[in-house]
Amino acid sequence: MSLAEKAYDFIRELIISLQLLPGQMIYEPELAERLQMSRTPVREAIKLLHREGLVEVLPQRGLRVAKISETKVEETRFVRESLEVSAFRLVARRWDRNHPVCQMVESEIAEILRRQAAAVEAGDEALFLRLDEDFHNQFLQFAENQTLIQIIAEMRSHLNRVRYLTLKALGKSQPVLDDHHRIFAAVISGDEARTEQVLREHLGKLGAELPLLKRQFPDYFLP
Repeated sequence: MSLAEKAYDFIRELIISLQLLPGQMIYEPELAERLQMSRTPVREAIKLLHREGLVEVLPQRGLRVAKISETKVEETRFVRESLEVSAFRLVARRWDRNHPVCQMVESEIAEILRRQAAAVEAGDEALFLRLDEDFHNQFLQFAENQTLIQIIAEMRSHLNRVRYLTLKALGKSQPVLDDHHRIFAAVISGDEARTEQVLREHLGKLGAELPLLKRQFPDYFLP
């Protein structure tokens, strides 16, 4: 990874895990010092985060973490659900529990679920969310569509701050883990219809949770 990529990943993680809060001012020199690198790669990382919609450039004032847009979250959730349902159905259709590749992937997903259970016990929502991405990515990688993987990865930034809040503030880690077990069981059984049903239920819950978060954290959201 280049220094700019490392800086991007680091700052993005701070934003998604709400260590940098929506609406908070941020400063390149402080980030560069924290990363122990020059301001040039930090500046490049900020450009990427600005393009992604996570950072705002305020004329004459500096940089600010973008507030959460309810409209953007719902738009990206809808698109992600549409894409992932198609991909997961494809994976369920192709799944063969006797094939060595499927056996390897099944073992890796089981390990992710085990680590997620440990994260629930430890109350580590940031780790749980990273493992959540790993869980979904295992199935997307199996679908062998790199364009799909890239599109979904780019959209997650707008979803993940809200998803982190649901884990941290609403205590949703265990219900999410339960959903993952249901999705896993549906996929490896080869049941396309069941896979779509449980995945839509899983991804659609954010719509009901978003109003609760807006009431609890009004300053994090755009008016």
